[in-house]
Amino acid sequence: MFTIFRVSFNLTTLSMAIFDGTEGEVIELAQAIAWTANYRKQAETEGQEMVIKGHFYGRDILLKLLEQDGCVGIRMYYALDENGQKQLVLVGVDANGNDIEEMVVDHSSICPPDCSETGSLGN
Repeated sequence: MFTIFRVSFNLTTLSMAIFDGTEGEVIELAQAIAWTANYRKQAETEGQEMVIKGHFYGRDILLKLLEQDGCVGIRMYYALDENGQKQLVLVGVDANGNDIEEMVVDHSSICPPDCSETGSLGN
């Protein structure tokens, strides 16, 4: 006994989205607080010894990424370094959604220890 499935595709929906630099949107602070709290709670439940709450990159390096020819935004990859430390690796992205790998950025300032003293997102 065989079952035959008929599947049809619209090729335009399979193509990669064109990026124009407007991707992303502002969310409410309350939602951001809840999401970051969810992350910390999960990390603590998993028994992580040190929970990385955030990464800080200076304006200059972000502008260098964005000023690359054809760059419309930044993609951030989750990563683990050779010591098992969480990292974010940043690359510029072109309008076709492709990484511009001429400049790859890391070595952020991590929180903790470099956390906001007044913010609600890391507490």
